[in-house]
Amino acid sequence: MSIQFDEKDRIFHLTTQNSTYQMKVDKYGFLLHLYYGKRTEQNAEYVLQFVDRGFSGNPYDVGDDTTYSMDILPQEFPCRGNGDYRNTCFLVENADGSTGCDLRYVSHEIRTGKYSLCGLPAVYADDREADTLEIVLKDKVSGAEVVLLYGVLPELDIITRSALVKNTGQESFFVMKAAAACLDFPVGDFDIISFYGRHMMERNFERTHVGHHAFTIGSRRGTSSHQYNPMMILADTAATEDMGNCYAMSLLYSGGFEGTVEKDQINQTRMILGLQPEQLRYPVNTGDTFVVPEVVLSYSREGISRLSYNLHRCIRQHICRGEYQTAVRPVLLNSWEACYFDINADNLCRLAKEAADLGIDMLVMDDGWFGKRDDDSSGLGDWYVNEEKLGMPLSELIDKVNGFGMKFGVWFEPEMVNEDSDLYRKHPDWAMVIPGRKPVRGRNQLLLDFSR
Repeated sequence: MSIQFDEKDRIFHLTTQNSTYQMKVDKYGFLLHLYYGKRTEQNAEYVLQFVDRGFSGNPYDVGDDTTYSMDILPQEFPCRGNGDYRNTCFLVENADGSTGCDLRYVSHEIRTGKYSLCGLPAVYADDREADTLEIVLKDKVSGAEVVLLYGVLPELDIITRSALVKNTGQESFFVMKAAAACLDFPVGDFDIISFYGRHMMERNFERTHVGHHAFTIGSRRGTSSHQYNPMMILADTAATEDMGNCYAMSLLYSGGFEGTVEKDQINQTRMILGLQPEQLRYPVNTGDTFVVPEVVLSYSREGISRLSYNLHRCIRQHICRGEYQTAVRPVLLNSWEACYFDINADNLCRLAKEAADLGIDMLVMDDGWFGKRDDDSSGLGDWYVNEEKLGMPLSELIDKVNGFGMKFGVWFEPEMVNEDSDLYRKHPDWAMVIPGRKPVRGRNQLLLDFSR
């Protein structure tokens, strides 16, 4: 099995083909991070250095031992409220309005197979391909219980992380911050690689040296966005495509996110990836569970190329599903640049014939085929075919395109609505707006509240 627990030293060992991940439950019940890197059988407890750093607070349990501070020690799931003033993974607002918690080890379970997440995407694998570790941490005062989830896919050099936040207490609390993954490095000189962009120019490579500051990427847009990809690579400054230590974090979540890298007062580096904390205030009532989105981790000592290979295999074999998991995708022609809103059967059939002659597999009919849609100011939300504009029923148009040996696809945008539409006139309350204020439009459209 790829997961072992040393009962004597209370150290967890997670092992893949080329990497080792270690963490320890110490005598106070704190879960400390020890090591992530090249595969080794050695106990990495030596990284824990106990030195009085001054102005770094000490847990009440340790008495007058000023060498023990959560502000210095490497941690597996750092939380706000126990003396760690670095960036943390977890923050709660308690029923009395106070913030903070103190998470201590309760129990753990090791089993074959890969855990799954209710309502969220996650890496999947069968019992022969993965193992799962669950570690339960709890704050005794609030009853907040955090179940840390680790999935190990040894053949792929992949470790996944997620967390379940449960309320076992008598009063509600609010999750103010939640990040599934944290890596602490006591030593090292690193660069952080991220991927920035904008609409139609996404995922531009950028490499920045990690200094004594907090480096942050993220999205406050409600989506992962064109502006930043929700993944980061921490690399040795000398690392290249083919050599050097590299550590990847990739968030499996399409909503708001935040990734940070920070070097602290004694040159330790912390890397965290999870939910965007700005405006996050999620109520967790007694008996409820909050699921933290999954982060995929991978390590390479053979540079960025090997890291890319690890992630590619994981995504293709253990995230993508269905008949197209490994199938060759069709080459398609989209009607937008050729026709814009001037959609009709004659234009589309002419386009399809020329595309078929070039060996293109599929024609996608883009914007303009529905409702009263001659520009981007009206019609969005009225998803009925405008046969008068097309010049024939949609089924007949599909048959004609299929007759050229091509597949037929249709573009639509069900989450958006124009104010000049039958749908909005009938249900204006379905649009997401701030009560009493004029809305902010994007391309003359508003976002629909699917919960309505």
